[in-house]
Amino acid sequence: MQSALSQLEEEKGVSKEKVIEAIEMALAAAYKKDFGKKGQIIRAKFNMETGETEFSQIRIAVDESMLKAEDEEDSEEKEEQEEGAVRKIRFNPEHHIMIEEARKIKKDIQPGDELVFPLENKKDYGRIAAQTAKQVIIQKIREAERASVYEEFKKKEGQIISGIVQRVDNGNVFVDMSRVTAILPRDEQIRGERYRVGERVRALLFSVEDTPRGINLHLSRSRSDFVAKLFELEVPEIANAIVEIKEIAREAGSRSKIAVASNEDGVDPVGSCVGQKGVRINAIIMELGGEKIDIIEWSGDPERFVANSLSPAKILEVEIKEKERSAVVTVDEDQLSLAIGKGGQNVRLAAKLTGWKIDIRSREGETVASATEDGDIDSAEEDSK
Repeated sequence: MQSALSQLEEEKGVSKEKVIEAIEMALAAAYKKDFGKKGQIIRAKFNMETGETEFSQIRIAVDESMLKAEDEEDSEEKEEQEEGAVRKIRFNPEHHIMIEEARKIKKDIQPGDELVFPLENKKDYGRIAAQTAKQVIIQKIREAERASVYEEFKKKEGQIISGIVQRVDNGNVFVDMSRVTAILPRDEQIRGERYRVGERVRALLFSVEDTPRGINLHLSRSRSDFVAKLFELEVPEIANAIVEIKEIAREAGSRSKIAVASNEDGVDPVGSCVGQKGVRINAIIMELGGEKIDIIEWSGDPERFVANSLSPAKILEVEIKEKERSAVVTVDEDQLSLAIGKGGQNVRLAAKLTGWKIDIRSREGETVASATEDGDIDSAEEDSK
């Protein structure tokens, strides 16, 4: 018996206590089906060592104030009580015991407490009772397994997990997590990625839902948090809170901008993220399928932060307009294309990263591109490279 319970615990993640609880409920249901009466509360206590079961009947102690009058109607209106009031019940001798009788057995019992009465042990159950017991055990083990799966993955919500691609259906990728199947929806995938059945995939677990149909796990590889968690895994300084990711702006599959800051003097936040010879950043770029990543130093000074955000372009001047929450950035002619980026991507991501509207101007004072924090862009050189 012990080995069977241990195997069930290992394979299904269901504790021995939950299995024994299911067995006891099943035995109680079978006993009541064959030998019980309507309204009875039957409990079973299973001894795992001997295999013996003790049965008992539970009766609730009640007083007159808890009971309905003989002529009181059972309508919904009558049953509704004022807030804080006790809902009255119909007395059932198989379910209840008056407080006066109960105190003859247990002196200190209070209304609402339980009294336990031993029942004769029975071993021969009918076919229907046995089937009832089987169904109860199966149902309770399934419920326990489901609760175990939910608890396991709820703890991992917001973290990166990995699994094996099971199938691809209408662009949605179903990932086998051994105990449950997760879904990587089409709109949470990195643009241009292809997924093969049998390959291992890593993704951010952003949602765990317990629904009537089962546990739903939702994955993402396109969210900014996925990039943040990859840095946390690859950069010990981030995992240890020495370096902090302040902001991320991302266009999945194309480019990301990461603003980082150091919480300790003498620690270079950008260098920590890049790693020696770029080993850390390259590992992340490979995971993202070649997505470009700009790591910039965050600053509480808006002028400096906006200038940094437009990297790799070199900035001549930044004029901050606090009321409009906008910045006018002046660059040399040969830096315009870098500042704007292909299709306006660089200035667009910079605006998202900083939360400021950014206007790019030439040295002559002509505005050649504008981008808002919402990603809207107006550029005379949107196609510049």
